[in-house]
Amino acid sequence: MQDKEDLEQSLTGYKEKINPLVKGTLEWDKDLIFIGRTGEGYEIEFDGNVQWGCKPTDALLLSLAACMGIDVVMFLQKMKVKLASFMIRITGERNPAPPQYFRKVDMKLIIGGKDIDPKKVERAISLSHEKYCSVYNSLRKDMVVNVEYQLEDKEPAQ
Repeated sequence: MQDKEDLEQSLTGYKEKINPLVKGTLEWDKDLIFIGRTGEGYEIEFDGNVQWGCKPTDALLLSLAACMGIDVVMFLQKMKVKLASFMIRITGERNPAPPQYFRKVDMKLIIGGKDIDPKKVERAISLSHEKYCSVYNSLRKDMVVNVEYQLEDKEPAQ
């Protein structure tokens, strides 16, 4: 119980400094190629023909995984979990007819470290999913999201 209270206290202020107004630009380059630029100046290339850049739907799926991954790793670190590796395998199932939104997303978190407590992993996933992952909470409410994890016994880097 004390661990849960400690975690809640350590999360005070998490994501509160995020600017509520997010800006970016999308500029047509050629053919079906567009360059997206974040307000911070980072670039993402999109290509409707998938020859020179990613599809917007791939970027959305990866954004969901990145948002959850950032949350989960940060929560586990705050819970003093010694991580050696972290990867998310993500698969999205889209509606076959337009609009081809994601109906279902499956994520498998592969987490390496020593003596990782599954309860801490479950708590970190729950916090991200229910409260902190902005991308997940911006998507359709009828989208099914399944998250599972696999723990691997690995020595963390020194």
